[in-house]
Amino acid sequence: MISNAQIHFNDSGTPVADNFDDVYFSNDDGLAESNYVFFEQNELQTRLTNHPRKHFVIAETGFGTGLNFLNTWARFKQAESLAAERLYFMSFEKYPIKLDDLKLALKAWPGLTSLSEQLCEQYPLALQGCHRLEFEQGRVILDLWFGDVQDSMPQIAYQSKGIVDAWYLDGFAPSKNPDMWQQSLFDSMAHLSQKDATFATFTAAGFVRRGLQSAGFECKKVKGYGRKREMVVGKLNTTTEQATTPLYYQQNQAELSNVAIIGGGIASSCLQYHLAKRGIKTKLFCEDAAHAQGASHNLQGAVYPNLQSEFGIPSEFYAHSFLYARRFYDQLLNAGYHFDHQWCGVLLQSINDSKKTQHSKVSQSKIFPKQLIKAVDQNEAQEIANIDTPYGGLFIELGGWVSPPELTKAVFNAAQDLQASQCHFNTHVEKLDKKEDGWYLTTNEGQFGPFSDVFICAGEHSDRFEQTKDIGIHGVRGQVSHINEGDASSKLATVLCHKGYFTPSHNGLHCMGATFEKHSKSREVTEQDNITNREQLAGFYQGTDFDKSLGSIESAKAAVRCCFNDHTPMIGQVQDKHDLLQAYENIKRGKFYDFKAQNLPHEGLHVVTGFGARGLCTAPLVTEHLVASLTQEPLPFSERVHEALHPARLVIRDMIRNKI
Repeated sequence: MISNAQIHFNDSGTPVADNFDDVYFSNDDGLAESNYVFFEQNELQTRLTNHPRKHFVIAETGFGTGLNFLNTWARFKQAESLAAERLYFMSFEKYPIKLDDLKLALKAWPGLTSLSEQLCEQYPLALQGCHRLEFEQGRVILDLWFGDVQDSMPQIAYQSKGIVDAWYLDGFAPSKNPDMWQQSLFDSMAHLSQKDATFATFTAAGFVRRGLQSAGFECKKVKGYGRKREMVVGKLNTTTEQATTPLYYQQNQAELSNVAIIGGGIASSCLQYHLAKRGIKTKLFCEDAAHAQGASHNLQGAVYPNLQSEFGIPSEFYAHSFLYARRFYDQLLNAGYHFDHQWCGVLLQSINDSKKTQHSKVSQSKIFPKQLIKAVDQNEAQEIANIDTPYGGLFIELGGWVSPPELTKAVFNAAQDLQASQCHFNTHVEKLDKKEDGWYLTTNEGQFGPFSDVFICAGEHSDRFEQTKDIGIHGVRGQVSHINEGDASSKLATVLCHKGYFTPSHNGLHCMGATFEKHSKSREVTEQDNITNREQLAGFYQGTDFDKSLGSIESAKAAVRCCFNDHTPMIGQVQDKHDLLQAYENIKRGKFYDFKAQNLPHEGLHVVTGFGARGLCTAPLVTEHLVASLTQEPLPFSERVHEALHPARLVIRDMIRNKI
């Protein structure tokens, strides 16, 4: 569980951490100190101008009030002729400041007001793990890792090289915070660093300098800021070439160019957006006449995470995906892109003993902040829902519903405004072929190509190609019924989730459902499913005024949830099962070394599918993670989530378990 920092402000107006009895920044001029110690001593003005990559990565130990980030962001905005087009700022914080305290602390810097207001607007809840915050349409990225830095650093996923170009070795003084200033920290810094990565720190403590030298950094003392006589700066003189990501979970990639996307749902639009904000052009191929005709076509879709009582891979994945999605959708709305929605919360109803036990375990785990999910009794549930409901449960205040078709189109429009792309609707892709100069698509409209990369976001049809036939996807058909509101039901003020879900009325209709038919890819609407949906709702709410007030079923829509056996999406380069078995056959012998060279017959071909019923919650961050991995940028998901999403995972797990 993450605890917020307890602070007070001293006579100079400087915030002081009660747990460490130390100031967050200098009483004299914290902004000038930040600029001198970290920005100038890492020589960032020159390095940003001459950087060999399109993105520059800074990592910081101790986010505090965010002053170092805000100063760096401001200087980045002011710089001209930059070689680095995108700034990544990774920061670790064990005790995040409360939002109200943050706002008060940052009032001391009126010159940063515009940037600090944007930071406060997106400032995340106190939940462990990585929170990706994006500014200036993705030109500036802040990855806030909440938790002990010693625990967080080993969770960072990257490929075969380090990712950090410069370190801000900050935090409270070594004498005040000895748990952080350990050799393990310095070793992790070296492990995460790019060749010639630099560091700067305000302290000149001998054990810090010796620890950094032991980790591989060249160190020297320079003049400290203000009354401080000395500080230490340096550069890494060796790099660790060993990857933290296992070989079979790495993402091999040449530069993305002339990219094709197959599919027209929320995942394809999000993928287009994340590529567009990096200046990468795409061509969209959709077999329907418009966007969102498949699983993204419902009138209303609930947006909420699937949380468990333990902070395992599913909870980490869904919680951070949901919080990112909310920030992403709000930014779209603030930028003027419209889609019908209502952030009215989602009420998970404890409809039986099993649900009561499950909900009780989640609420008692104390993993999640109450602003994310909290227990409510029957009276509280009725007050939230504004109708008579016989159950208590869990309330997700930040959840709600959106119009999936309108959202899909809004994300696509935002992508188009960043980087115009060509769209081919009513175009059925019949087969994919890889030639020497790239990938070619054979369609009913002719052949297109070559493409450096092809992304298959085709929902239940993602396995129809020769290269993807073995990915293991299966369909779960679901039908949602649209029922006319009544006087009592029209007052419903939140999304209800029981065995299915029931939305507040929109244009006079509630969405009610959905059915669950395994191993089916049919989209046929049936009257029997309408009956099933109505009977299910009545079974839980029979006798309530809102249930009795409901009118007749007006219409319905059926779609297919795309799933894998582990209920996790699949994103990344299509794997060849035979090749995996050959390259990593030692795994079956219990040996995780001496692997053979892996051939990549499908290099440049990627799948983005398997979102189940939660694409609205997970697609924005999943697609951002994929694009970041392909462009060798810092990844928003931890190493364990990265592995859980990778297309090789199912085969590797079966090899480990000796099932194949």
